[in-house]
Amino acid sequence: MTYNGPDDYNNDSQLPGHEDHHSSRRARREARLAESHESLTEVSPLRNPEGASARTRSGRAIMLLLLTILVPGGAQIVAGNRKIGRFALTLTLICWAALLVILALFLIDRGILFEFFANTKVQFVLAIVLAALAVGWLLLFANTLFLIKPKLLAPGMLAIVSVIAIVAVLATSGLLGYGSYVVNTGRDTITQVFEEGPAFEPVDGRYNLLVLGGDAGENRVSLRPDSTSIWSVDAKTGQIAIISIPRNFQNTPFPESSPMHKLYPNGFNCGDECIFNAIYSKVEEKHKDLYPGVENPGAQATMEGVEGITGLKIQGYVVVDMAGFSEFINAMGGVDINSGGWVPWRGPVRTDTAVRTRWLEPGTHHFTGEQALWYARSRYFTSDYHRIRRQQCMQDAMVKQFNPQTVLTRFGQIMSAGKQLVQTNIPQSQLGSFVNLADKSRDYDVTRLTLGAPDFGTAAERFSTYPDFDQIKARIPQVLAEASGGKKKETESAAPTSAASSSSASGSASASAGASTSATASASASSSSDDEVIQETETVPTTQPDGSPITEDYLIQLEAQGNTGLLELIASTNSKCSAG
Repeated sequence: MTYNGPDDYNNDSQLPGHEDHHSSRRARREARLAESHESLTEVSPLRNPEGASARTRSGRAIMLLLLTILVPGGAQIVAGNRKIGRFALTLTLICWAALLVILALFLIDRGILFEFFANTKVQFVLAIVLAALAVGWLLLFANTLFLIKPKLLAPGMLAIVSVIAIVAVLATSGLLGYGSYVVNTGRDTITQVFEEGPAFEPVDGRYNLLVLGGDAGENRVSLRPDSTSIWSVDAKTGQIAIISIPRNFQNTPFPESSPMHKLYPNGFNCGDECIFNAIYSKVEEKHKDLYPGVENPGAQATMEGVEGITGLKIQGYVVVDMAGFSEFINAMGGVDINSGGWVPWRGPVRTDTAVRTRWLEPGTHHFTGEQALWYARSRYFTSDYHRIRRQQCMQDAMVKQFNPQTVLTRFGQIMSAGKQLVQTNIPQSQLGSFVNLADKSRDYDVTRLTLGAPDFGTAAERFSTYPDFDQIKARIPQVLAEASGGKKKETESAAPTSAASSSSASGSASASAGASTSATASASASSSSDDEVIQETETVPTTQPDGSPITEDYLIQLEAQGNTGLLELIASTNSKCSAG
């Protein structure tokens, strides 16, 4: 070897045998570390509990279960396969990060979340992810029980560990699995009920939707809407104005762009059969050919008629089958209503009388689906205007009770009923923005207008029979302006605003409606308008002639005697109601 001077010896790598010396020293160090690790592993009760005391084994079992519950993968890191543990822990951290992002978005702008999770593709992926997490967590629990080595536990502690494990699996994997089911069921319902296509654009800052409630019973050739309303929603604030159209509204004008305008250029006025709610059935039965390629010609023609009446551009429709409505109420577990008057309905045959009429008394009721349907549709001894007001109360009650608790505990029944309840042309892509607006709308009062009594004269003046369309089109902008001001509800007990016919969506104006059994007191407490549907010129009786309270048997007796006038007077307050 050539010597190049003393600097050569300052480079250790050039010393003879230096590389072999360092390699052997590194090998000895690694061997000592391995021996130390093996020694620690042999004595560690976490990985080898056989030599530990019973108390230590019990504590170890509880600790491993808690790690799997709180930090999935933690038990495997300290007592099992570290690769599995690190993988599970990484997924856990990703899930926590995602939840923190979701929480931040919820606090900053919930609308982003609503629109994101309303997408059916996102729901499909989310359902798979939740199912995979449920299975993965279940496998971690199975592996944790293997690591615990149940045979080493005392009988009492084995029972405790078993109970904790079962509860933990149900609370973790079980909830994730149920979440996957909920998401997938919701996605299935959305794809069946809502159409594909681009979202609506608001018109003059609002979405205008036609909501039809009707019955396609065996005795009817097609559905006949008994309840019609326009839901006009502010595209920014979610404020809602609901414009109700009586079923017997006459002379409906069709826009010139409507195929029906050629048949009825002077309005829908072919006689008594041409009332508003006959448009749907007449088109379905006789004029489908006027709407080639349209899935629901009856609804389309009705939308055009509403545009002619109001001057509003109607962008979509929702048809609610009243038979499905009953099932939907049952799926929700019933609905609570504060009724201000006696409401008649057709009951079962009685052996002691031929009268089939039964009566729902004033006060607070928890209605089943069938009872709610009777309450919303009854016109015995009253008018369409009474029914419209009760239907508005039913809408408020359903919105109020359609809360997260109800949805989560009855989701399957609600989704199943929803498939039978609704037909609509609202696109799936619109759903997220509408859910967001529905959430915002809870902060505002709902403004209401009825195209008839009490907002346009009295029932005796028959405005819906001889409508003044100029008057209607002048009034509607005022109502929409009120439903666009951004003024939020002051308190739950605040009195409702009054322009058109305005009421709180939560029925707050009737806090004391159920506190009294007196028809007069209940009606006063729950009235949502200064003008009543019936202009009462007589005092509504609250007792029988002998001073005893009015009962159902007394009302049945009045009908059997043919005392219709008194029954109409007693029933005249049943339009006064609120959500329970």
